[in-house]
Amino acid sequence: MTLTQLNAAPSAADRIAAMLEEARARTLRLIEPLSEQDLHLQHDSLMSPVIWDLGHIAHFEELWLTRNLDGPVEFVEMPGMYNPFEHPRRVRGALPLPSLRECRAEMHEIRVRVLERLRAADFEDGSDLLRDGYVYAMVAQHEYQHNETMLQTLQLKSGAPYRAPRRVHLPAAPALAPNDAPMVRFPGGRIPMGTDDRSRAYDNERPRHEVDIPPFWIDAHPVTNGAYLSFMEAGGYENPAWWSDAGWQWLREARVSAPKYWEHRDDGWFTRSMDLVERVDESKPVCHVCYHEADAFARWAGKRLPTEVEWEAAASWDPDAGRARSYPWGDEPATIERANIDQLSFGTVRVGAYPRNISPIGCQGMIGDVWEWTSSDFTGYPGFESHPYPEYSEVFFGNEYKVLRGGSWATRPGAIRNTFRNWDYPIRRQIFSGFRCARSEP
Repeated sequence: MTLTQLNAAPSAADRIAAMLEEARARTLRLIEPLSEQDLHLQHDSLMSPVIWDLGHIAHFEELWLTRNLDGPVEFVEMPGMYNPFEHPRRVRGALPLPSLRECRAEMHEIRVRVLERLRAADFEDGSDLLRDGYVYAMVAQHEYQHNETMLQTLQLKSGAPYRAPRRVHLPAAPALAPNDAPMVRFPGGRIPMGTDDRSRAYDNERPRHEVDIPPFWIDAHPVTNGAYLSFMEAGGYENPAWWSDAGWQWLREARVSAPKYWEHRDDGWFTRSMDLVERVDESKPVCHVCYHEADAFARWAGKRLPTEVEWEAAASWDPDAGRARSYPWGDEPATIERANIDQLSFGTVRVGAYPRNISPIGCQGMIGDVWEWTSSDFTGYPGFESHPYPEYSEVFFGNEYKVLRGGSWATRPGAIRNTFRNWDYPIRRQIFSGFRCARSEP
């Protein structure tokens, strides 16, 4: 690099400021179509009012990028109204939430102070929060994740549908046969899982550790709408033989017979994504199914859901090179050219539409389109250390939550990688979730 190029290269502070500004620009773009009433209404008890998300985003940033950089690391400093543990989602609509004008003014004032503090940051000799800019990446990812949460809310929106600002033209792909479900083999072996990265990975992704995996088979692509329709038509929702005890109990209480947002009309099944209603495309991944539905389908198909160890192995491990990849296609970052991510497509695409989105053993679409349920409970890896606060991961460890992998169309590129772990209750269907199946080798 020449001296001129070196002088022109952006500083770490400049890059971080640009990252934070880009994250905020996306947040504001998503809320542009919303009225003040839309922002304040609790559209569903499962979700916060969107204005709460905006305030939480801002105060999380203030907590971590101003106060926690100069004092002991605390999460309990989070202002009461925006503390998610003090105020669960179902009650947030009753809080004295600010107007959009007031909220935006507060977001701006906080950002000014954050950028002032950024200019004094020491990324080499500073604390664990500052080293390699970790805390700034954490805050940006937090905003990215709330963008996806807001989109779940907007899919549930009361009144007129959310006018989605579609900006991405999805690539075409040929139709699949309804029951076209090829599987690929993972040869087994001792492989690394997780990461030791401390520049952006969350604590639950660490530490990198080795696991022994027997050979197994896994679906080459996510389960499609067409395959799921076959399950429905075979009486999948009526036959307790395919359901776990917990799943059958959920089904009797939920009284559903199709994925969320599906509607049966005289001329077939239709599905809705925000303001777009279209006939169910049998070649797209099924979306908005809960863990119990995924598990029942897998049992019906004579398979099972993969463990998260199997999922990560199938997404990352290159048996020929003897190494793990950061993404199915390699170590290049996730982009909208490589996978259906980053929100502005506002929907799934047919399986096979992204030929570069393929893992070393031949699994398609493991990043983007739909989060994929695994059979694993959300727990810490061997040697797990909470960082920088236990309320991000550790307080959720246990058997109440199932792990999801791979991201969805609503996931921002900076919040997804092969090691990223999402988790939710097994009954949740408002998330952009699908699945693929696995099978043990005899």
